[in-house]
Amino acid sequence: MLMRTDPFREFDRMAQQAFNSVAGTWSRPAAMPLDAYRVGDEFVIAFDLPGIDPDAIELNIERNVLTVKAERRPAMTDQSVEMQVSERPLGVFSRQLFLGDSLDTNQINASYEAGVLTLRIPVAEQAKPRKIEISGGRSARKEIDA
Repeated sequence: MLMRTDPFREFDRMAQQAFNSVAGTWSRPAAMPLDAYRVGDEFVIAFDLPGIDPDAIELNIERNVLTVKAERRPAMTDQSVEMQVSERPLGVFSRQLFLGDSLDTNQINASYEAGVLTLRIPVAEQAKPRKIEISGGRSARKEIDA
C-alpha cells in the first residue's frame, strides 16, 4: 500500500485537534451556528446541535434576550476505551439573541429533531398589519392599510 504524507496537512490536523477538541467551558462557551427567518406570522430560528442530548440543552428568555446553552459530553466514559480519533468538539456551546418587541416571547415553541433545535416565535398581535378606518366630513368612510 502506497501512503503519501503531507507534513502541512498533519500539522493542520494536529492544530485543529488541539484547538477544537474542547468547544468551550461554562465560563467561555463556543458559539453555535444558526439560521433565522420569517414564515408568515412566525419567526423561526434553527440551531445546529448535532449529537447533543436534549436534556443538555437550556433555553432561557429574560427581557427579550433569548439564551441557548448546550453541552456535548463525551460519549465514551469507560476508562478502558482507547480513543483512536476524536474530532467532534466537546464542551459548552452558547448563543444569545436579542428579540424585538414585535415578537410574542410568551408563546415560544421549541422542538429538537435530527440534531437541530428549532424555535418558533409568533409575531405579536400589535405588530401585525391592520386596517384603520378614517371618518371624514361629508364623504364616505375610507380604509387605509397601515
